Parts: sequence; C-alpha cells; structure tokens
Amino acid sequence: MPINAKYVHTNLIARDWKRLVRFYREVFGCEPKGPERDLSAAWLDRVNSVPNARLRGVHLRLPGYHDDGPTLEIFSYDRSIERGLPKANECGLGHIAFAVDNVDEALQAVIAAGGGIVGEIATGEVKGAGLIRLVYARDPEGNIVELQKWT
Repeated sequence: MPINAKYVHTNLIARDWKRLVRFYREVFGCEPKGPERDLSAAWLDRVNSVPNARLRGVHLRLPGYHDDGPTLEIFSYDRSIERGLPKANECGLGHIAFAVDNVDEALQAVIAAGGGIVGEIATGEVKGAGLIRLVYARDPEGNIVELQKWT
C-alpha cells in the first residue's frame, strides 16, 4: 500500500541561481514563492552530507499552478561539483517539461534567453494519448527542458 504523499518540488543546482531564475521567469512565467533562501546549518550538512554547506536560491511557482502547487527550487552551493552536459538517455532525472501553446515559438524564446537545443522539433502519435509536437531544449546551464504541445 503506498504511503500518503504529495509532490512538492524539483530541485536544480545552478552555477548561478539568479541567472537561472531570470531565465525561468522570462521564458516560462515562473514566479518566486516564499523568501530567498540563504542556508547554512548543521541540519543541512546532515541532510545533504556536504560539510559546511551553504545554499542560496529560491522556489519558483510553476505555470498553471496556484500557491499550493509544486515548485521549481533553484539553488547554488557555495562549493559546487561540475559535470558535463546532461544527456537525454542518462540515468537519473532527465528533464523538466512545460506544455506550451506553440513549440516553435517557445523554442525561439528559450534560445533568445540564452538556452539552446538538444535535438530537433518532432511530431509523433502516441497510441492512446494523441498527437504530440515536442522538442528537447537546454536552459542556460545545460539542463534539458522539454517543450510540448498535445493535440
């Protein structure tokens, strides 16, 4: 029997949290929810297993949700570990997705705001679900963002 649970947020660790917040606000209309965070405490070190960690950032309200909806949490550690660009078939969290009115226009907005593209825009039929037009893009730090429109 499943536990009683409610989805709360997805976390992105950014090199520059303020730049990434600007991107998600400008392109997708995400809005800050709650105060900016500046966290450094023994309880945080115990949770993340990073000694003397300091995190700064903010939660963003996702488009299409009210105050009690899930958020996109964008934080930066004062000491980060770099990695290469995520790949679509890499194990772990793969991408975040946004439903948009027009995939082509949304992709252009992503690129204009400092993002990029992973593959090509494609349209396909998903049996039992309908027709989808989508593309994988990248935010300015390389995280994969799916832009999709179902018909």
